[in-house]
Amino acid sequence: MKNLSKVLVLFLLTSTSIFAQKNDAVLKGIIDEANNNSQLKHLAHEIFDVVGPRLVGTPNMKNAHDLMVKFYRDWGVEARNEEYGTWRGWQRGITHIDMVYPRVQSLRGTQLAWSASTKKKGVEGEVVHLPTFNNKADFEKWLKTVKGKFVLASAYQPTGRPDYNWKEFATEESFKKIRKERSDIASEFRKNIGRTGYNSRTFTKAIEEAGAVGIVQSRWSNGFGVNKIFSSRLKKIPTVDIELEDYGMLYRMSKSGKKPRIHVNAQSKELGRVPTFNTIGMIKGTEKPNEYVMLSAHLDSWDGGTGATDNGTGTLVMLETMRVLKKMYPNPKRTIIVGHWGSEEQGLNGSRAFVEDNPEIVKNIQAAFNQDNGTGRVVSINGAGFLHSYDYLNSWLASVPRDVRKHIKTSFPGSPSGGGSDNASFLAAGVPTFNLSALNWSYWNYTWHTNRDTYDKVVFDDVRNNVVLTAVLAYMASEDPDRASKEKIVLPINPRTGKPRTWPKPRSPQRKGGM
Repeated sequence: MKNLSKVLVLFLLTSTSIFAQKNDAVLKGIIDEANNNSQLKHLAHEIFDVVGPRLVGTPNMKNAHDLMVKFYRDWGVEARNEEYGTWRGWQRGITHIDMVYPRVQSLRGTQLAWSASTKKKGVEGEVVHLPTFNNKADFEKWLKTVKGKFVLASAYQPTGRPDYNWKEFATEESFKKIRKERSDIASEFRKNIGRTGYNSRTFTKAIEEAGAVGIVQSRWSNGFGVNKIFSSRLKKIPTVDIELEDYGMLYRMSKSGKKPRIHVNAQSKELGRVPTFNTIGMIKGTEKPNEYVMLSAHLDSWDGGTGATDNGTGTLVMLETMRVLKKMYPNPKRTIIVGHWGSEEQGLNGSRAFVEDNPEIVKNIQAAFNQDNGTGRVVSINGAGFLHSYDYLNSWLASVPRDVRKHIKTSFPGSPSGGGSDNASFLAAGVPTFNLSALNWSYWNYTWHTNRDTYDKVVFDDVRNNVVLTAVLAYMASEDPDRASKEKIVLPINPRTGKPRTWPKPRSPQRKGGM
């Protein structure tokens, strides 16, 4: 009996040693492949430079989904595009904006997403600013004067220098003065729109119906040379966004009575209803194929730039992680799935559709990892409101190389996100889903939804750092002998209502959107 016990103990120790050696070898291989054979720059070029922006409903978006499938199949990863709905189909063409009077100058700007097209040769007209309205009657009277004209529909910006530049170089008095001036102008602009009887979302429709030939806006993003580029709300006339410097020049000319004229050639094409997709990749598990580790990033973007940091870098992390895992960990214990979601920007539609359409997969997800906030290295992970997340997430993080792990601040148990990115779709379904939150690298002002969100803004060392992190976490979550606990915390009292906060509820996606 004693001998049998000794043999059993020796067997267990040997098995544990072999398992540890296997783990060490696989981890070493994952880390080495991610660091020394990175494909990130090639992938980034193909997605950002060649495919370009990925607005839902556009041919570019479908091209991006097809490219994801090609990448995965080239690496031996099973992949497919899953259709979940339809969207307004639209294709961006050229945008040329030129001032033709009182002098000639090409202006920097672009049409908004889903903007109406001009005629093939474009349209020319005087540019007018919004006067001060005392009431709706004033506005209605002014509307009779806008036929055949372009209307400046954004507040004037007295400075194109962001606050940090003023703070560094201006006197304290000058800095306070310019901030007050900017605030006063913005406040008066909002009040002026309110006096028209409309609001900021609807007053341009009245201008369109009055016969204007186009709307000109400038949605400055509080940084040098950056504007937010979103969508047009109009159906008949083009809406273009012009960068602050040129917009301000047109405004000053109009206000001083110079009657500037511009010529706009903004080409686009309506494509009717088109299908929308998620791209799903999968490395099948060998021991627990019906349990899953989920990698998550949205593929779509706005289209003022090429969507490099929102969410091209998240897409790169998940693509490269799957490539590395397939090469160094081809037979995972649990199935590893990646989701490249469509239409996140319009309300998490792709990930919500996946959750709604795949309940058997969703209920068996061990853990999910989502990345979606710019190019920086991951510096924060919280427990997302799962009571025991401290235990298993920390044990997985322990295998992450110290030079990656040392940057990360963790907080437990954390709280669930109700929106903002695709992690919310899975959290609402009770899946332990962890958002890999990164340094912002001036994300909110300079690249988030702007005309400057392009390849050159990617910090590849930080993205590579995030691949190492994500690949190790996915490997450890797959290998863990135990299921990760889904027990949730009791949420705190909402001070506004005096009642306990509630866990987010699953929401259905828009399956017919944009029309």
